[in-house]
Amino acid sequence: MTPETLQSIAATNQWGALMPEIALGLLAVFLLVLEMVLPKRLHDAAIPRVAIWGQIVVFVAVLLNFDCPFIGQDLFGGMIELSRDGQLMRLFFLLASVLVCFIASISLGKQAVPRVEFYHVVLIATAAMMLLANSNHFVMLFVALETVTVAFYILVSYFRHSPFSLEAGLKYLVLGALSSAILLFGIVLLYGTAGNAALEGSTQQAMHFSALRGFLEASPENPIALVGVVLVLCGVAFKIGAVPFQIWIPDVYQGAPTPVTAFLSVSSKAAGFALLMLLVRGVFAPVAHVVVPLLSMLALLSLAVGNITAIGQQNVKRIMGLSGISHAGFMLMGIVASVDVPWATGAVYFYLATYLLGSMAVFAVMAHVAGADDADQELRHYTDLARGRPLLGATLAIGLGSLAGIPPLAGFMGKLLIFLAAFQAELWLLLGVGVVSVVISIYYYFGWIRVAVFATGSSSAEPAPVGPGRLGSLTMAMLSLAIIVLGVFQGPLGDWLAAR
Repeated sequence: MTPETLQSIAATNQWGALMPEIALGLLAVFLLVLEMVLPKRLHDAAIPRVAIWGQIVVFVAVLLNFDCPFIGQDLFGGMIELSRDGQLMRLFFLLASVLVCFIASISLGKQAVPRVEFYHVVLIATAAMMLLANSNHFVMLFVALETVTVAFYILVSYFRHSPFSLEAGLKYLVLGALSSAILLFGIVLLYGTAGNAALEGSTQQAMHFSALRGFLEASPENPIALVGVVLVLCGVAFKIGAVPFQIWIPDVYQGAPTPVTAFLSVSSKAAGFALLMLLVRGVFAPVAHVVVPLLSMLALLSLAVGNITAIGQQNVKRIMGLSGISHAGFMLMGIVASVDVPWATGAVYFYLATYLLGSMAVFAVMAHVAGADDADQELRHYTDLARGRPLLGATLAIGLGSLAGIPPLAGFMGKLLIFLAAFQAELWLLLGVGVVSVVISIYYYFGWIRVAVFATGSSSAEPAPVGPGRLGSLTMAMLSLAIIVLGVFQGPLGDWLAAR
């Protein structure tokens, strides 16, 4: 590599473009410093607040600088390309991380485990997800994705005293390593094929998304490249929990701490879909004849298997995990539709927003209801919850109703937009299975609501010492209000997504 080449690459190193990620990294280090300098009696109160409010400051900064001057530029030698979609996902991951830290402040207080390290790892994982959503190079993609995966290896088994948490950590480690190997093998095949000078459209920058897309446009039927594309998509399918790569989800979701289950269910899944949209609408667009049937099959299986296996489940964390598989199917339907209907990507982003609000509302309630054994969260523990804790019962009902797609809640609009996109793309089989899946999901979601609101008798849960505090009450009230408002008035978010 010549000095001129190095200078041209160095000229693209615009560190200001990565200030949100840098700020999260500095905040994570600052938490460790606070642990050393603050008296131990202040740790439980001060450190979660610093983590939450620090991320809120970063969120506001990104929101105010949404249309930053770096959008559309190739940065860091082509590793990063900021986009408006990437900015939207930055806001998504920051909001999700704030809510995860809030849920952690409830759950960790019931366990004899270190606190500071948890928030530190969550911040690092969030920064890596933000980089992933703006990646423009397979090296950047893989490094960011594996940073997230390694962080979850730690978080899933964070309750070291619990055999369920340790078992979940081991299963996630084994299957996560398998998915990473599949993904890396696919990247290697693409790199080796696109970099072969004997093939039409070959390029020396085969890891760069735009250069690889040029090769696939010139050689859309190359069998080795197509195998690489399939392997990369299968590796990502592990991350989002699509069938048949969902085998890890029930046990890992049950054994992981409740805030980690929320983090996996929302942020990790959203990172996978942000990556899928980058690939399907970008680098893999020339091979849509392979991508569309593959993702359609994954969507069909996810919708069917996720909903059917959730029926009859008694552990609420497993219900959230298995129902999350069906939500992955709905979003895959939107991604498939986006190949022919460009505005469908906006529908997927809107669905992600509604999924975040509904899931976090439910997980916040779960954190309050859970006892000392975090893995033991059964439906019977919610008996008559609405009478004893009206705010928790109302938040649970609104969150589950949104996830089920009941009007006028936000989840209804999310599903409706996905169905409209599928209708315009003429995905009749997916559309039919999706409608049936909504009906099935109403059965088990309303079974949970029935226990919490209408069932009478004593709950066998280990009750939380106190109900939600002022911050907790405010947070759950705001989540419930946002679900209702977004269901009847989409406002600027709907306008922006419709104009995409």
